[in-house]
Amino acid sequence: MIKKVADTSELGILVRQNIRLARRSATRQLGPIAIDRLRDLTMTFGFSLSLGDVQYLDSGWYITHAGLLRLSRRRRCVGMRVQQVFQLCDPGMGRWVFKATVYTSPRSKGFVGFGDADPSNVSSLVHGAEMRVAETRAVNRALRKAYGIGLCSVEELGWSPRPSNPDRSSQNAPATNGNNGHQNGQPRLRDRLCLLIRQHQLDAGLVKAYAADYCGTPTLRDASRNQVEAFINDLSERAVKDRDGLICLLNSYSKSQEVAP
Repeated sequence: MIKKVADTSELGILVRQNIRLARRSATRQLGPIAIDRLRDLTMTFGFSLSLGDVQYLDSGWYITHAGLLRLSRRRRCVGMRVQQVFQLCDPGMGRWVFKATVYTSPRSKGFVGFGDADPSNVSSLVHGAEMRVAETRAVNRALRKAYGIGLCSVEELGWSPRPSNPDRSSQNAPATNGNNGHQNGQPRLRDRLCLLIRQHQLDAGLVKAYAADYCGTPTLRDASRNQVEAFINDLSERAVKDRDGLICLLNSYSKSQEVAP
C-alpha cells in the first residue's frame, strides 16, 4: 500500500513536469483537451516528455519508439521477435515488410504487428533506410497492441510532421509550384517519380530531360505541380504498356545532353 501511494505521488510529480514543459515548449498555448490528454497518458503509461516518450505534432500527441521501449521495460516485457516477410518485400523498389511479435509474459501467446516502408510512405530524410523504418514500425505496432496504446507512433507516420503551431508568416506564405511539396499527407511528387524510376529501372537523368521537354519548361524544377503530375501519370502508363518504346524515347535525349553546355 505504501509503495502504491509512493508510485501515485511520483506520477503526480511527472504529470506536473510534463504539463509545465509542454506549455513552455509550445509556440502557442495548448488547449485544455491537449493538456488533459497529456495528463491521462502520463498517469496511465508513465510517459515522460523530457525523455522524448511523446511528441506534440499537428495538433495531436504521438508516442515515440524510445517511449515504447521504455514502457516495455517498465512493464517487464519478456521478449520480442522480428521477422522479415520475404514474400511481400521488393528490394529493387525499396519496399520492406516486417512482422514483430511481443511477449508480455512467459505464458503470453504474443501480440503481432506488421510494418511496411517504401520511398512513397517515408520522409525524404530517411530515403535509403526503408528497411530499418519498416522494422521499427512493426515493433511499434506490436508494442502498442501489447500495452493497449491507441496513440500512433511518430515512426509510423508516412510524412514529415509539420510544426504543431505554425506562426502566421508560414500560414500566409504562398504555395510553391509543388513538384517537391506534398499536400494532406500525400506522397510528394518527387518521391513518386523516384519510385517509378527505380521500379522500372530507368535512367534518372534522361527521365528529367524528357520531363522538362514534356512540360515545356527549361528544367523539371520550373514546371508546375499539375504539369509534373501529368508527366508522372503518362510515364507510368508508358512504362507498363511499352517499356522498350519508353527506353528508346529516353535514349533520344542522351544526345541532347551530350551537346548541352
